[in-house]
Amino acid sequence: MKLISWNVNGLRAVLKKNFLEYLAQEDPDILCLQETKASPDDVEQLWPATYTTHWNVAEKKGYSGTCIFTKTRPVQVTRGIGIDVHDHEGRVLTAEYKDFILVNVYVPNSKRELTRLDYRQVWDRDFREYLRQLALRKPVVVCGDFNVAHNEIDLANPKANLKTHGFTPEERDGFSGHLQAGFIDTYREFEKGGGHYTWWSVMTGARARNVGWRIDYFLVSTALRPSLKHAFIQPEITGSDHCPVGIELA
Repeated sequence: MKLISWNVNGLRAVLKKNFLEYLAQEDPDILCLQETKASPDDVEQLWPATYTTHWNVAEKKGYSGTCIFTKTRPVQVTRGIGIDVHDHEGRVLTAEYKDFILVNVYVPNSKRELTRLDYRQVWDRDFREYLRQLALRKPVVVCGDFNVAHNEIDLANPKANLKTHGFTPEERDGFSGHLQAGFIDTYREFEKGGGHYTWWSVMTGARARNVGWRIDYFLVSTALRPSLKHAFIQPEITGSDHCPVGIELA
């Protein structure tokens, strides 16, 4: 089973580029999108009949949002995490399958001046508890844009970004908490080296120089480690300032 996650930074925008061709070429069993910035009504598009789509749309038009394309119909789909303060921006979409629960997440950004860092810490704790409760029922796969580079190896210039949003000690500790709660960073199961990123600033030509950050992840419950066959990043896929990431499960 192939699962792919991609922050498309606007589904309408990426549809004008390579999205449908990418979908046809990769043919994932499940595709999770973040920062869709659209509702189904905004996208006049006939998706391949092999996929069912599920959406969590932000109340603010043209902002945030998540979507799941799936070949297998989920047992049930849930929007949000059941906490009102977190559930107005379309950031979490959960699909339960027979053997696991999939969580598609677009984690809040702490903002350039760290004006949302306090909220981000609350989010991390509440989201982790949400995952913990799900994991009591079935193994969990959680993917998406976590808006944090976990370790120095996960960004090109760690020393220069120690106090930058996305690499603060508080955000990194929040991500560490997810791993301590029983989840595995799947990419690091296969690749221990640096230079592998999923987001590049569009302002400085950073992508051409591979000056990036790894902020998009697949985490899985430790119980799923024997089923994890591969984890990958696709920096060659353009269309967004992020690139797709994925895993293959037996």
